[in-house]
Amino acid sequence: MRRVLLVVGGLYHDFDFVRLELLAHLARREHLRVDLRHDYSDLAALERCDALITYTAALLPDAAQTAALADWVGRGGRWFALHGTNSAIRIRPDGKVLTPAMEPLLFDLLGSQFLAHPVPGRYRIRPVEAHALTEGIEAFFLEDEHYLQRHAEGNLVLLASEFQGETALFQTRDWPKGQHQSFYLRPRGQGGVLYLTPGHARGRYDMQPLTETYPFVERGAWILPVFHQLIRRGIAWLDRDLPETMP
Repeated sequence: MRRVLLVVGGLYHDFDFVRLELLAHLARREHLRVDLRHDYSDLAALERCDALITYTAALLPDAAQTAALADWVGRGGRWFALHGTNSAIRIRPDGKVLTPAMEPLLFDLLGSQFLAHPVPGRYRIRPVEAHALTEGIEAFFLEDEHYLQRHAEGNLVLLASEFQGETALFQTRDWPKGQHQSFYLRPRGQGGVLYLTPGHARGRYDMQPLTETYPFVERGAWILPVFHQLIRRGIAWLDRDLPETMP
């Protein structure tokens, strides 16, 4: 048996939908037992677990929680981080989205920070590094939030996208042409972080209290078989089925 801590929560996303999708994937491995939480406050649950999966938005661990996470990963924990886990956002009354810098230790641990995305739309992700996690996966298009980020040195980039243009609603507005990491590994001590940035999901009531209802349902990359393949590979990495993926 192996214990997995699943943290799903935050703001402006359909966390019920994501929680069910991830639990369905985890349930296919009978020996995995899941502890479910909505934030990072239960450090005792983290210590009981061998692996961590997070899908959060505008919800970061505080300094003490970050220190505990860094220590846990350094001692051999594996953290599969999805979509908005690296997002720290604050929306002003005029609609401008601010992205205050995250704590340096957390940035070093996660390996990236979300800064902006254009209006959700179609973009291309392509392989960068040959690896067991992406074997057989070719370039593909998806409609999702195209995450634009700052990246730490030392990530093993497996999949990436390119972007050039403006993100008018965000604090960082102008983007020269550049590569943005969509799927990467970050070894830390005896453990590591695996990060997958696509996977936006929003229902009709997930923008409260900013607005009572949202005009449509967004499922992003969740409708694509290749995205679910990446999630299955990520869970296999957590479960040590791909031992060659971590030094």
